[in-house]
Amino acid sequence: MRGAQKTALARQLRRDMTDAERALWRVLRDRKAMSGHKFRRQHPVGPYVADFVCLQTRLIVEADGGQHHQSGHDAGRDDFLRREGFQILRFWNNDILQNLEGVCEMILRQLSEPRR
Repeated sequence: MRGAQKTALARQLRRDMTDAERALWRVLRDRKAMSGHKFRRQHPVGPYVADFVCLQTRLIVEADGGQHHQSGHDAGRDDFLRREGFQILRFWNNDILQNLEGVCEMILRQLSEPRR
């Protein structure tokens, strides 16, 4: 996928966010709630588009629906992103919707841990 195509896809994904992605974005976009860390949503990273990424800490947060259950595509994607120096946190959509506070605590914990 070329740069212009990825940008167009990222824009469309921003417009068509799931309920879980919307709920999580309301928190992640608030730098105060995220200890000063800036997140971007639907951001191109290599040949992929990450749901949410903090470039400063190289942390990617993914909100996954049922289509991701035992997805071989996700494993290859995660391998690529890890080789590029990113850490990945994945949460099921229903976990985000039912326990947003707990999800955000896990993200904050990851942000505060020193990088390996």
